[in-house]
Amino acid sequence: MELILTTEEQQLLLDILEQRHRELSKEISHTDRHEFKQALRKNEKLLESILSHLRRVPVQDLRG
Repeated sequence: MELILTTEEQQLLLDILEQRHRELSKEISHTDRHEFKQALRKNEKLLESILSHLRRVPVQDLRG
């Protein structure tokens, strides 16, 4: 899959995902149910992977 974003779009997406990552970390620490905590941790790992990919992708600015 290819996704082309402007610099501004990429930064907004990163900001949103980083905020969700922080919220998810808090949610994990406040969760008591083992099965639910495992599911949240799985989502956290997936989100970390996506963030890692986004931070490495060069931005192609479509405005210019």
